[in-house]
Amino acid sequence: MSTSANPGPTAPEPVKILVAGGFGVGKTTFVTAVSEIRPLNTEARITALSEGTDDLTHLDGKTTTTVALDFGRRTLGEHVLYLFGTPGQDRFWFMWDDLIRGAIGAVVLTDTRRMEDAFAAVDFFEARELPFVIAVNHFDGSHRHTTDEIRYAMALTRSVPVLHLDARDKEDCRNALVTVVEHRLALTLATA
Repeated sequence: MSTSANPGPTAPEPVKILVAGGFGVGKTTFVTAVSEIRPLNTEARITALSEGTDDLTHLDGKTTTTVALDFGRRTLGEHVLYLFGTPGQDRFWFMWDDLIRGAIGAVVLTDTRRMEDAFAAVDFFEARELPFVIAVNHFDGSHRHTTDEIRYAMALTRSVPVLHLDARDKEDCRNALVTVVEHRLALTLATA
């Protein structure tokens, strides 16, 4: 009598994605909105010691900042996405080299009121050849620019996806993660 082993369902494949961008652009909000688990946040209160160091222009009401990382998880089909939100302030960028290890791609959040804050993240990922998408987080009072205007202002090639979203919206954030995975897959297939 022969018995066939039923392996059962396969475990979802783990995938690491970074959520990056400048200070106060909405990285913690993004990870919190899309995570299916209670996210890990390393928020600390902004104190008087950061005056003159942290530019709070257009960040009315911001009282905390990420000092290490944010961590969340989201299941998409047969993949479990592990989300790592990077700290946005220059003095914490040394951590990015560790956070990038094993990542398949990144979401670079940007705020049109502070577009220049996204350039460092774009440069970082381009230099390390990590695929990324630009996600314009629309804040109250922010300018609404077309995708082509964003692409031109950031000197992006046509191959870099540009999305418009609200980092508080779970579906917007989910769609951004799907776009990162699809972008990485397209680039992998193109070079295979």
